[in-house]
Amino acid sequence: MRKFDTKVQYLKYKVLREVARHAWDDTLMESVMDIPKAIVPGKTPTMRCCVYKERAILAERVKLAMGGGNSDNIIQVIDIACDDCPAVGYQVTDSCRGCLAHRCEDACKKGAISFDHKREAYIDKTKCVECGMCAKVCPYSAIVNRKRPCQNACKIKAISINEDNAAAIDDEKCIQCGACVYQCPFGAISDRSFIIHVIDMLKKSRENTRYKVYALIAPAIGSQMTYAKLGQVITGIKRLGFYTVVEAALGADMVAYAESRELAEKGFLTSSCCPAFVRYVKTAFPALVPYISHNLSPMATIAKYIKAHEENVKIVFIGPCTAKKAEVQLDDVKPYVDAAITFEELQALFDSRDIELTALEEDVLDNASYFGRIFARSGGLSDAVAEGLKEQRLDDFQLKACACDGIEECKAALMRKSKNVLDANFIEGMACVNGCIGGAGNLTHGEKNKAAVDRYGREALEKTIEDAIFMPK
Repeated sequence: MRKFDTKVQYLKYKVLREVARHAWDDTLMESVMDIPKAIVPGKTPTMRCCVYKERAILAERVKLAMGGGNSDNIIQVIDIACDDCPAVGYQVTDSCRGCLAHRCEDACKKGAISFDHKREAYIDKTKCVECGMCAKVCPYSAIVNRKRPCQNACKIKAISINEDNAAAIDDEKCIQCGACVYQCPFGAISDRSFIIHVIDMLKKSRENTRYKVYALIAPAIGSQMTYAKLGQVITGIKRLGFYTVVEAALGADMVAYAESRELAEKGFLTSSCCPAFVRYVKTAFPALVPYISHNLSPMATIAKYIKAHEENVKIVFIGPCTAKKAEVQLDDVKPYVDAAITFEELQALFDSRDIELTALEEDVLDNASYFGRIFARSGGLSDAVAEGLKEQRLDDFQLKACACDGIEECKAALMRKSKNVLDANFIEGMACVNGCIGGAGNLTHGEKNKAAVDRYGREALEKTIEDAIFMPK
C-alpha cells in the first residue's frame, strides 16, 4: 500500500510518527536521542556514507519535527544533509568541440574562460560571475547552467548556495510554499512541524471536556489518503481525539460569496486565499497590496465563524500547505486558528496511534458546496467567484478572471497589472502548481488529484454557495 510519492517523504513520515508516539506516551524528552537509532538500527547505512551521518541528519529531522529550527522560517535547510548535489552554475559539457571561433572566451568580460591542451573550454569558477554570456554565444550549446533541484523549484529565487556549498534560504524573499521541500531529492530542506503542540492540545482537552478541539479539514482531502474512504478518514480524525471535523470548504463558500461582492464594488481584486501568494504580493509587489481582497482565507474565515458561535473551542487546520503554518502565526489569524498541520503529519498521527483507516466505519463530512470544495485546484476559486456573482444577481459586473497556476504565472500576472496591461479584473493567485492539490504537505501529487477533487466536489449535497452558507448549522 503506497501512501507517499517518494522515499524522502516516507523518511520524513517515520520521524514524525516516532516523535508523535513518544509525545502521546509522555516519553519524548527522555527518548529523543534514541529515535534516530530506532529508525536506522545496526551498522549498515541505507542512504549515506555511514550510519553515524544518517543518524546525525535524523537528529536534525527530529528537532524540526518537534517544532525547532535555526530561524523563525517554517522552511529550514538541514545543512549536514545538503552536500551530495554536484557543483552548480555554468559548466562546459562534452559537447564542446574546441572550435576556432572561441566566442565564449570573447564574450566573457571576466576572463574566466580559457582552453586546455585538448582545445576544450574551461571555466575558472574563481572568476566566473554566472552571467551566462558564454552559454548564449556557444554554437554547440555546449555550456549549460546546472541548478540544484531546490533552486529550480524556487521560482522566486529565494535559494542560493552558501560558502559551505549548502542551500541557503533568504527568509525575506521566501513565501514558505514548500516547493523546495518536495523537490529536494535528499530531503535536505524540510518544514517545521507543530505536531506535538497538536497532541498536547488534544491530551489537555481531556477528551473534549475542558475544551473542544475542532479539526478543520482542507478541501484537498478529496485527493488524499485514497487507500481508504473519505468517511473512514473522518472517523480516524475523531479517533485521534478531535471533537468534530468541519470542512474548510465551507469557509471557501463564505469567502467566494463575500469576495465576489467586494470585486463588484471595487472593480479589481487579487485573491487572499493562498498565504504564499499573499506574502509574495507583499514582498515583491508592495504597490499592489491595496488590491488584495480584504477577506481572510477560507481557513481563517470558517474558524472565526466557529469561535464566534462556540465557546471554549480550539481549532486545528489540516491541509496540504506548509505556508498555512506561517499564516496561523499572523496577528489577524492566530485568534481563530490554534495550529496547522499537513496531510503528511496527519498520516503520521494516525499511525502513531495504530489507527487502521480501512478497518473503520464511515462518518459523514458535508458542510460545503461543490464550489467551496473545488477551491483545492487551480481555477476553482475563479469558478466560485463567478457563481457568487450569479447567486447575488450581480450580473452587471463582467468577471474577467486570470487564474494563475503556480507562482510563475502569478508573477507574470502581477507584473502585467503593475504596468497596467493586464486584461483581467480578478487575479486568482495559487503559489503551487495545480493549486492546493500540488501543496508540499500532500502525501501524493499528480493529475489524478484534480479529478479526485472535482469528484469530491460533485458529492456535495448543498449544490449552491447559498445552500451551504445559509443552511442552519
